[in-house]
Amino acid sequence: MTPELGQIALILALLLSLAQGVLPLIGAWRGNTALMGVARPAAAGQAVFVWMAFGLLAWSLLSLDFSVGYVAANANIALPWYYRVAAVWGAHEGSLLLWIAILATWTVLLAAFSRHLPQHFAARVLAILGLVSVGFLAFILLTSNPFGRLSPIPLDGNELNPVLQDPGMTFHPPVLYTGYVGFSVAFAFAVAALLGGELEQAWVRWARPWTNVAWACLTAGIVAGSWWAYAELGWGGWWFWDPVENASFMPWLVGTALIHSQAVTEKRGSLRAWTILLSILAFSLSLLGTFLVRSGVLTSVHAFAADPRRGLYILIFLVAVVGGSLLLYALRAPKIASGKPFAAASRETGILIGNLLLTVAAAMVLLGTLFPLIADAFALGKVSVGPPYFGLLFPLLMLPVVLLLPFGPYLRWGKAEAAPLKALGTRAGIAAIACALVGSVFADGQAKAIAGMGVAAWVAAGAALYVVKRWRDMPRGRRFPAEMAGMLIAHAGVAVFVAGVLVSESLSVERDVRLSPGQSAQIAGYSFRFDGVQLVDGPNWKAEQGSVQVSRDGQVVAQLHPQKRLYSSERIQTESAIDPGITRDLYVALGEPLDDEHIENDWTLRLYYKPFIRWIWAGGLLMMLGGFVSACARRFRAPVTAHPLAASPAQPALVIAQESHP
Repeated sequence: MTPELGQIALILALLLSLAQGVLPLIGAWRGNTALMGVARPAAAGQAVFVWMAFGLLAWSLLSLDFSVGYVAANANIALPWYYRVAAVWGAHEGSLLLWIAILATWTVLLAAFSRHLPQHFAARVLAILGLVSVGFLAFILLTSNPFGRLSPIPLDGNELNPVLQDPGMTFHPPVLYTGYVGFSVAFAFAVAALLGGELEQAWVRWARPWTNVAWACLTAGIVAGSWWAYAELGWGGWWFWDPVENASFMPWLVGTALIHSQAVTEKRGSLRAWTILLSILAFSLSLLGTFLVRSGVLTSVHAFAADPRRGLYILIFLVAVVGGSLLLYALRAPKIASGKPFAAASRETGILIGNLLLTVAAAMVLLGTLFPLIADAFALGKVSVGPPYFGLLFPLLMLPVVLLLPFGPYLRWGKAEAAPLKALGTRAGIAAIACALVGSVFADGQAKAIAGMGVAAWVAAGAALYVVKRWRDMPRGRRFPAEMAGMLIAHAGVAVFVAGVLVSESLSVERDVRLSPGQSAQIAGYSFRFDGVQLVDGPNWKAEQGSVQVSRDGQVVAQLHPQKRLYSSERIQTESAIDPGITRDLYVALGEPLDDEHIENDWTLRLYYKPFIRWIWAGGLLMMLGGFVSACARRFRAPVTAHPLAASPAQPALVIAQESHP
């Protein structure tokens, strides 16, 4: 009975999403208060039924109800209970249900916390989210039903993909999807403004906290995915420009541009058309990522199985959403005011330059991701676009953005003064040069590592100097409001991230070795002694587990136990062993025995020394924290008039988030 209840819950959710998507729009058009009032209860009801379906699928997995096809395909008796929970989103149907549940949650939260908005505007926003829900609920019911019955009922199910049996997969997809789906709120605000002709600054203020939270969640999801790839796949890397990695990175780049552009539009009324376009593009790229992952057109360790019907449906839905919103934008764009003029040296110009570079970077990633498909479609042969392409062009586009970061807080609206900028450049430049010189002593002549230390010091010095300036110039209680604190935290995250990337990439040491028990190999001043392999059993796997003692200067540093696991599905998964540290990771992956019949003989091992690699994820988490802190500004929760006052030219500039205080 559980699968039938889940099916009914999804059908009821679809009906409520139809009501939410259609009736409030009619009400806003006709000025009918009763019809507009349908939006909030319909959103709440839809969320209840969607989460009911999600809970029923989770219960089916926990109780191992093999009469449900999804359960039989993704769980077996030996699977631990916590991975049964992760299996809810471990395959296409369940992950799509998670997507819909998160969309319903965003919608009901917006319904609850948008009562200060004009009723007609809130009705339009909720209606647009309802229509998006209609598309996804129809998709899951027509092509991806997770509650399909099996007959006859098998005695046991299939193994969950061993790659997904990792603690990171219990939180990586939900957090990533929260960011993906969160951009639907910014999209809904922008389209609602276009529909109602309310193209002033007010809608942007209402949208900003939601956009910041979505961006922060997407940042957290990307960081978690990068960590999972590093720890689980056994290759020692944190990013490979995989097509599905790119699918999440593209909306992040456009979302980064969007949160900056929203600040300009809210404060000065400038870049209005550009902000609306970015709102549309951020969610459109999220939908495109869904298409790439679920259509089977790309090969990736992250992608789901190919199904032409699903790909066709998503493509039609993508064309309808993106095409419809861009058509509406084209019709309304000529009516959008341009805002106040600004000089070449101004906060607006600085943010616009950053926006353009971020958007071009997203387009570059999109081209590299889709070009193999384009080449195949035009019979140009098999073309592979990989790290050499991305590794060359992406840093060239991002270097100007990073170099401009310290100047952001010192730029002013309309026209900036030259003297503070020159003083900042001199001081930050001295700090960068000093740090690079000190770093050169430890960088073994590696230019990339030295540059990374210098650039990180440049960004960090800019943030630190601005902290000192605020502390000196502003009265107590107004020095670091939420938006200001969020900006400083996020910019510090950029500095930490840049240092981690460049130092780790240039100073990492990798060595493949052949060792017998008792033999040692040395890398980066560490001695790795191989003590042999033993057989161990897990809850649903058997493993050959190596034992490696790591020492430095005669002192034991770590005892590492890499594994090669054989799961009940006969699939083999490498489990690396990592000794983490603030300044370095020691990483060991177990290779193959050189005599399959005698595991006590020689083995191949891959040894890594990864300096400062954890700074990459620490920087990402700081950026995430900055986004959350910025979203907590009290003024975002205050009622706003349709024509808020523009900021004065004397206001200090922010880059990640802007404050409204003088």
